[in-house]
Amino acid sequence: MMRYARPLFLIAILGISIYLVKTYRERVAELRRNAPAAPRTLPRDTKSVASDWTWEKSSGDGPAVSVRARGFREIKAPSQFELEKVELKIYRQDGKTFDHVTTDKAIFDIAEKFLYSEGQADITMGVGEGEESAPHRLVRIQSSGIRFDSATGKAETEREATFQTARGEGRAVGAVYDPATKELLLKKQAQVIWADKGPKPRPMRVESDQMIYKETEQKVLLSPWAKLTRGRMRLEGAGAEVLLSDEGIREVNTTKAKGVDQQPGQTLAYSADNLQVKLNEKSEVERLEATGNARLSNTSAAAVTTTTANRVDMSFAATDNESILQNVVAQGGTVIESKPASRGDRPPGETKVLRSEVVKLQMRHGGQEIETLDTETPAVLEFLPNAAGQKKRRVDGERMHLTYGERNQLENLKVMQAATRTENEPKQGKPQPPSLTWSKEMQALFSPTGEMIRLEQWGAFRYEEGERKARSERALLDQAANRITLVQGARVWDNTGSTNADQIILDQRTEDFVADGHVTSSRLPERKEAKKGESGMLSGDAPLQAKAMKMTTFEKQTRILYEGPGSTLWQGADRITADRIEIDRPNSTLRADGRVTSQLLDRRKADPKAKRQTAQVYTIVNAPSLVYTDKDRLAHYTGGVKLVRPNLDVVSRELRAFLTPESKEPAKEGASEGTSLDRAFADGDVVIVQTAPGRTRKGTSQHAEYYPKEERIVLEKGDPVLEDSAKGVTRGEQLTYYANDERLLVNGVPVKPAVTKVRRK
Repeated sequence: MMRYARPLFLIAILGISIYLVKTYRERVAELRRNAPAAPRTLPRDTKSVASDWTWEKSSGDGPAVSVRARGFREIKAPSQFELEKVELKIYRQDGKTFDHVTTDKAIFDIAEKFLYSEGQADITMGVGEGEESAPHRLVRIQSSGIRFDSATGKAETEREATFQTARGEGRAVGAVYDPATKELLLKKQAQVIWADKGPKPRPMRVESDQMIYKETEQKVLLSPWAKLTRGRMRLEGAGAEVLLSDEGIREVNTTKAKGVDQQPGQTLAYSADNLQVKLNEKSEVERLEATGNARLSNTSAAAVTTTTANRVDMSFAATDNESILQNVVAQGGTVIESKPASRGDRPPGETKVLRSEVVKLQMRHGGQEIETLDTETPAVLEFLPNAAGQKKRRVDGERMHLTYGERNQLENLKVMQAATRTENEPKQGKPQPPSLTWSKEMQALFSPTGEMIRLEQWGAFRYEEGERKARSERALLDQAANRITLVQGARVWDNTGSTNADQIILDQRTEDFVADGHVTSSRLPERKEAKKGESGMLSGDAPLQAKAMKMTTFEKQTRILYEGPGSTLWQGADRITADRIEIDRPNSTLRADGRVTSQLLDRRKADPKAKRQTAQVYTIVNAPSLVYTDKDRLAHYTGGVKLVRPNLDVVSRELRAFLTPESKEPAKEGASEGTSLDRAFADGDVVIVQTAPGRTRKGTSQHAEYYPKEERIVLEKGDPVLEDSAKGVTRGEQLTYYANDERLLVNGVPVKPAVTKVRRK
């Protein structure tokens, strides 16, 4: 058995040995497969490599800077770290918020303590633990070539940088962010776009060469120039300060500013040395304050209205995501010029220029047209002609209120303590004096095309045009008719005379007028060398006075008509009364109609040596009608006439009174100047009655002549008869008697001798 078992043991040992060798080899192979790789040989410039690398720098009680990278390589010289998938946190003073920087690759310089990213880097500012961003701050900055100073936390690049905010985005070339001061500097070609919170946000573009964002103060500084654009609104200035809030831009301050806002049918342009723009929570303009050489121009289809002042404040209403101009307040040397636009269908209206210290404008709904304009200080309004027929006018007042209609056309003007000046066109090459007015109050109405159609002034109204003047309580100017109506206590006067009435209507074109109601007038006598047209019925050495219910002048006051019961014209003691009196100076005639009464005084020079002066003698004539011609010095009365002199009455159908010719030689002292009545011829049923103490003479005929100087009466035609209460009745073809010496001459004819009946005592 043993001999047979021994080979079996050898076989078993061999099998076990083979198994062990195989198992060992398999285990060795497995160990080799699972053994860690042998370390690589480091490059000569590499000191060490690592993964998931972190570095922190503490400041006070909390970390100041934290750098984390997935890949790390330490370079021997210069002493730098090359980092991959870098995350940098720059903590703020509270230790809870930080500015977060990420980049794919960066170099960290140990000696200089800065991190540099050649490639793209993202910066998110003001991040809290577990937060992505703070919505009211600059959220994210993207750029390349960024250098981060670990000592200060400052980030800087010279390359193009873009950034995003909670309300917009921007870009610049070169940027510096300092977490210590929380300031972002955009070095060149800076541009920011902010959007508001409205349902239809309208972004505002802010541009400048350099921009500084002060996060703590929520302020943006722009220099050396600034440009803001929003829709059709554009604002430019020499630098600017932009104030922000959680909602967006709230205020813009700039200098040497100019801006424009274009709306459908309107362009609003403005400029000033200093400009402040205030915006609401939707970044819509609410108020615009311009100071120093402020200028506002509103251009519409109807006119261009330009306002200049030391200060201009504009208020806006934000509706439907747009700013509508509501009112304007201009202060300090304010000038507002409204120049109408040219239209092919009609000449342009006048240019209106208003000057005052303080002016308020209220805009019509929509902000395109002016509704009202008020001055709070004394003002001057000028109307400058743009077409033939227009006159240059000026209105001064302590206060003015202007109301505008459609197309920015002046509709109504009210003035307190008004004074006006209207320049008149030359006549026959000679300059004419201006028309001037004054009143406590004034109102002017204008047509839809801008022309003044009616002017009313009241309260101590005064008018002046050269030597021609007027006054009344109220006055109306009809521009189309060029006529002034004076009401209540009206008076007009010049160097030749004056007229008073309840109402006077002046025609400025013809210089004529119509006076109504309790008319009184006075006209100075014309110079002796220019007495043509002076009525010979009235003496020329005293003012010509008149009163009537109505007075009308024609042909530059060369014809004058007085109307109304009891109209009276007098000069000294001579007078004419009638229902209607008309003087025609060019033709040297006078006509009176309706209950005419004329009174003429016999003119005799007083004798200083006489103890008792002769009583005045009047010739009074009553008739329905009178026509006087100065050429013949003849007064022709018709319609049933009665002439009355002392102790003498003459009745006839008509009467011709010849006035005494003017003496060419002065009368001798004490001598008679002659009578105003030289002779009178009566025709038609003539009856002459002469009375004396205890005696009466009555003559009848168809024709009679009376000569006052000789007291001679001639009766003829129609079987003349003279009845003398003392001497009886005398008939003859012609009877002539002298009242002074009681002579009677009877001229008979052969076929019909004179007949005399003597009355015996």
